[in-house]
Amino acid sequence: MVDDIKKTSHTGGLGWSISRYDKFLNCKRQYFYDYYAKFDNDVSFEKIQFLKSLTSKALEVGNIVHDVIRDMLKRYQISTKPLNKSKFFKYSFDVTKKYCNSKTFFEHYYYKEVVSAYDVYEKIEMILKKFLDSARFEWIEKNAIYQSSKWIIEPKNFGETWINGCKFFCKVDFLFPIGDKICIIDWKTGKPDEEKHSRQLTGYSLWANCHFNKEAYDIIPMIVYLHPQYREKNVKIENDAITEFTNTVLNETENMCRYLVDIEKNIPKVKLEFPLTNNVFFCKYCNYKEICAKN
Repeated sequence: MVDDIKKTSHTGGLGWSISRYDKFLNCKRQYFYDYYAKFDNDVSFEKIQFLKSLTSKALEVGNIVHDVIRDMLKRYQISTKPLNKSKFFKYSFDVTKKYCNSKTFFEHYYYKEVVSAYDVYEKIEMILKKFLDSARFEWIEKNAIYQSSKWIIEPKNFGETWINGCKFFCKVDFLFPIGDKICIIDWKTGKPDEEKHSRQLTGYSLWANCHFNKEAYDIIPMIVYLHPQYREKNVKIENDAITEFTNTVLNETENMCRYLVDIEKNIPKVKLEFPLTNNVFFCKYCNYKEICAKN
């Protein structure tokens, strides 16, 4: 097993995560803007940060559903009373209005589409209703809440862990005990991506192996698809898979480090060393299309 993983507080510097490495693979120029904006000599840091902050309807649906479920679970850690569904949906709509009114949407900024909280909430309400109708929610409310003091809901420091001197992040949405085992749930509102999500499940197992000293067979990582239909997917993780994933993290971290001039200080090469993607479809939905040399 991975004996040389050590826990630490959140620190600076390059850290591996599935989402970060996906951006690195998809478009290295977007990756540069996301993580190294202050090193751009052509575009102001403020402009890049503004474009980075653009949200989308699909992204905001996922953000709000995650946050509402997170707040509901934290509420169960305070009170075991059954959920008042009327108040729950009012709260979810209030959160939707707050988020939508405080953010700039990609669809509006680039295509002048009017995006209202009501438009976004229509899908959110549908997803949350499916969740409340699921056997998992019934199980949480009738059984799991009695061990709510042992729940971990979106851990602090984004699930930061270290492997052989390399930092990686694996932030679980919801972790709870089932007997002497632990179950980890990750909520998904978008399209299923079997390969990517299976990698995430293995990453959660590595994280739990480190922080809870659990063997692979004692960890039940699960992806919960909330849309279009409620569906749970769990993958049996073997110890060999965790070891292999560890090597993947180290190799992919090394790949990203090749684009740095100072690894210790996480200082990148010049922007031109981060090539543009050839995927025009990917460019169409990129937040940085306004400043990208391709446009």
